[in-house]
Amino acid sequence: MKVGPFSAETEQALVVRAKQGDRAALGELLSGFGPTLFRSVLYPRLGDVMVAEQALGDTYARVVERIGAFEWQAPGIYPWLRVVALHVAIDLLRARRRERLFEPEDLEREVEAGVPAASVDDPAESLMARRDLAAARAKLELGLTKIHPRYASAIRLRIVEERPREEVAAELGVSNSTFDVVLHRAMTALRKAIDQASSEPEEP
Repeated sequence: MKVGPFSAETEQALVVRAKQGDRAALGELLSGFGPTLFRSVLYPRLGDVMVAEQALGDTYARVVERIGAFEWQAPGIYPWLRVVALHVAIDLLRARRRERLFEPEDLEREVEAGVPAASVDDPAESLMARRDLAAARAKLELGLTKIHPRYASAIRLRIVEERPREEVAAELGVSNSTFDVVLHRAMTALRKAIDQASSEPEEP
């Protein structure tokens, strides 16, 4: 069963029209795949709703510029959109100094690793979306178990639950400026924990 916004035939027809300059067709594609790109690719890696929304807008802009270079393949357009979104996330991570869960190099390795082939039983975009979200959540949860509980609480409340900075600072019993320092240290500790976990050999 097809899982996704379009049937394969409809999606390919929209791509053909978009490559010919049909902005309505391109808009339909972006509207269809945008929520998945946001939920499964951008937000888990950027860790901030507003930044992820900015990244989605930047992704749309790049797709508008580069749709003419896309060549249709069996998995459809989602794998290409995903790579465009990852490159946008890389650029934003490089521009940010705080509150980021991944380093740009993490995503560069992900892009260089390529896209797996489509499954016969399930569409490629659905498989990759679930894999993206599950991998990001697993990496985050593992990292949080390895850092100080206070740091983990700061990240869960501010980044995961998206609660206001002032509210989280009050719950932790610190000033807003002190909370900024706590969160910065927490994110640094989390990145270090994630890096260490990634480099550890798997148990047989």
